[in-house]
Amino acid sequence: LAACSVQPAAAKPPGLGAAVSAEEVARWDISIPPSGAGLPPGSGSVKQGEAVYAAKCESCHGPKGAGKPADALVGGVGSLATAKPVRTVGSYWPYATTLFDYTRRAMPITSPLSLSNDEVYAVTAYVLFVNGIIPADATMNAQSLPAVKMPNRDGFVSDWPPRR
Repeated sequence: LAACSVQPAAAKPPGLGAAVSAEEVARWDISIPPSGAGLPPGSGSVKQGEAVYAAKCESCHGPKGAGKPADALVGGVGSLATAKPVRTVGSYWPYATTLFDYTRRAMPITSPLSLSNDEVYAVTAYVLFVNGIIPADATMNAQSLPAVKMPNRDGFVSDWPPRR
């Protein structure tokens, strides 16, 4: 028992990690909330987005977002209350800004964070267009994107406490 009660000298910390600079944090702190706060400069039209989509998205999400091999991006309208809801950008997502955020940080799946801000705005515009949410002549940017009213915006309840 005496041997077990002897405390070893304070061990040296394992030396894992390193202090992170404010610049490094800022590079990764790219989340865009529903309000659109923090959207970057840039813009993209539906027409530009169609080209970006064809080059960088269609191989996974199919022509015009129809799906296969990855999830469909269009369709499912009216299916959310059924036994087999189809959750797509047009049927489920509550905010266009979160589409921008997700696309920028996670797509294309083989090269996340590789799209320019203009490409993300453009492909976001195209996906919104193929869902019938914005017109063919629309351009998305930091001002227009937060103003897009998604079809299911009112289908969500915030779990955040109200601001006082």
